[in-house]
Amino acid sequence: MPETIPPSTETVRELALSSLRRIGVVLPEGEGLHARTPITGETLFRLAATTAEEADLAVSDAVGAFETWRTTPAPARGVLVRRLGELLREHKNDLADLVTIEAGKIRSEALGEIQEMIDICEFAVGLSRQLYGRTIASERPGHRLAETWHPLGVVGVISAFNFPAAVWSWNTAVALVCGDTVVWKPSELTPLISLACSHLLDRAAADTGVPRDVHRLVLAGRDIGEMLVEDPRVALVSATGSTRMGRAIGPKVAARFGRTLLELGGNNASIVAPSADLDLALSGIVFAAAGTAGQRCTTLRRLIVHRDIADEMVDRVVAAYRKLPIGDPFSDSTLVGPLISRVAADAMTQALARAEAEGGKVLVGGDSRLSEEAPHASYVAPAVVRMPEQTAVVLEETFAPILYVLTYEDLDEAIALNNAVPQGLSSSIFTLDQREAERFLAADGSDCGISNVNIGTSGAEIGGAFGGEKETGGGRESGSDSWRAYMRRATNTVNYSSTLTLAQNVSFL
Repeated sequence: MPETIPPSTETVRELALSSLRRIGVVLPEGEGLHARTPITGETLFRLAATTAEEADLAVSDAVGAFETWRTTPAPARGVLVRRLGELLREHKNDLADLVTIEAGKIRSEALGEIQEMIDICEFAVGLSRQLYGRTIASERPGHRLAETWHPLGVVGVISAFNFPAAVWSWNTAVALVCGDTVVWKPSELTPLISLACSHLLDRAAADTGVPRDVHRLVLAGRDIGEMLVEDPRVALVSATGSTRMGRAIGPKVAARFGRTLLELGGNNASIVAPSADLDLALSGIVFAAAGTAGQRCTTLRRLIVHRDIADEMVDRVVAAYRKLPIGDPFSDSTLVGPLISRVAADAMTQALARAEAEGGKVLVGGDSRLSEEAPHASYVAPAVVRMPEQTAVVLEETFAPILYVLTYEDLDEAIALNNAVPQGLSSSIFTLDQREAERFLAADGSDCGISNVNIGTSGAEIGGAFGGEKETGGGRESGSDSWRAYMRRATNTVNYSSTLTLAQNVSFL
């Protein structure tokens, strides 16, 4: 059984209703969607799903709003996002409750997700005054060559259950200050937090005199997501999910010459070198591997340890795993909440069976922690598996808390193991040797979009561009210059002389 007993479905339902009331959300009762909680595995509410006609109208409204929004000065657009950040801060606890209720995150992680939203709003407000172009030296006298950036259009955001609010805010806050409008299709597993976030943005729009159609929410399943993907009015599709989903979306958007921003699978590794501070490494490893019950795209899934310290490091990890409190995510003592569904638990069981068949040994965890109070929920003990080599199951991402342990002799071998997977999202090395650290970060080091030193693979900050390479999709969200994905570039040549000099001094007449 879980170490902390989950609350009843009725208790969770009342908590959800209380949070929604304080935020001001009125549930769209009807059929088509089930608001379910992984805490008990039960349905909380039945909700009306967005119809195809309503989704089409949502895109039309966003297209109409774009005509005005794109010419609104960027700092004025930032006022809307600033107000959204204020409302998120005001309702932080209620929003975190909804994240815990629908995604199963423990309390501290749910609060951290809402803080990410607040942080990205602050970042985007600053960005609204920094959408810089550049002036380029012209080869022609009396000419000025420049680049300017302009709003792209309607951005379709398709988000996943595991970060049901933060990833939306990464896209939406930046897209709005760039002058785009947004149509959001969240995961059908997390409709409550989606309704809450959308309602707060509507309030922010009303408070700042902005038309609410700059953002539209569509609550529905895969069919509506496919509509956004195929709709030529949607200039950019920003989608977070599995690599399989990305394989379906990418070609469809490309076929209509639209743009994509894809954040897909991760199969992240940490290398532990002989010089590593093992206490530091242990902290980073356990959080990255077991946090969020292994349901982050940046979850640590492979631990690559030098043979000289492998036994000691593994013993430490196994001992820490044995002490992880599993159960009610609302309890302050819990560190591992439920998996999102029984399907996820079954996938974990199957992966562990395959690992053993491929020569692995489960050292700890993997067992189900069923509760009489929540027989339909999926609580599992995070697993550590010692593998003889990087077998087929290790090359795949299982969205559950499984940590495969591999060993290496020299750093080149460790980097090769890190890179020898189809995905390329996050990676890290624990070392006190500067040469090893720099080698890992070099061009022939980790091939991932995120490469860390003396920190785990999860826990990205909003100031840095987030995303990965290879089957992770290649997109970048949040910080740095990721705003450029939401805008179109124009090259401008201005002739301020009294003569017309053709490029490369061509003589035409």
